[in-house]
Amino acid sequence: MHARGGRREEYAPVGVAAGERVDGNAAALARVYIDRLGVRELYVADLDAIEGDTTAMNAGLLRQIAALGAPVWVDAGVTTSAAANAVLEAGASAVIVGLETLTRLEALHEISQAIGSQRVVFSVDLRDGMPISLAGAEHSGWSAAEIGKSAAERGAGTIIVLDLARVGSGWGPDLESMTTMRRAVPEAALFAGGGVRSAEDVEVLGRAGCNGALVATALLSGSLRLT
Repeated sequence: MHARGGRREEYAPVGVAAGERVDGNAAALARVYIDRLGVRELYVADLDAIEGDTTAMNAGLLRQIAALGAPVWVDAGVTTSAAANAVLEAGASAVIVGLETLTRLEALHEISQAIGSQRVVFSVDLRDGMPISLAGAEHSGWSAAEIGKSAAERGAGTIIVLDLARVGSGWGPDLESMTTMRRAVPEAALFAGGGVRSAEDVEVLGRAGCNGALVATALLSGSLRLT
């Protein structure tokens, strides 16, 4: 799907990528990312699972994508160690636990204990810089930096700061949020998500302390080239 601004009702299937028709086929798109665009790691978000259908994880499709050979990070609305193990069994190299679906931070500790912190990625989900938390969650009202710090303390080896409002927007990354998060989680690997437009953006994020970035639109449009 081509994501824009976190408005999932407006997402549309990717029709053509790097001159090849993919017609919304996620495995075909993944192959284009790897073979044509030079991507070495993949990020997969299972939107049905994220939006609450806990039986929706498409294990067969994840296996197809994993079979392409690149490490795959998967967000499938995981909130338990059993669900995390299911994602790994489907071929994921790392399990993403997202703030927008997490009811309690202690669950993150349990997942980290079960599968190992090196395979746990915590996504600090934001909208216009504000954390997206479930109503009534213990961390509701915390700042993004407080949430990221707590996640790292509970075993997440990697932190993503993902601003859904910037996804597909071309606005550029939120450098202030990344700099603040790097101070909060000095030992964790740190990734930025949303708004990356160019190689220059990636370089600036690197100087801000990021280890990498999630990129889709810029690769599909050709404004960012890896090869």
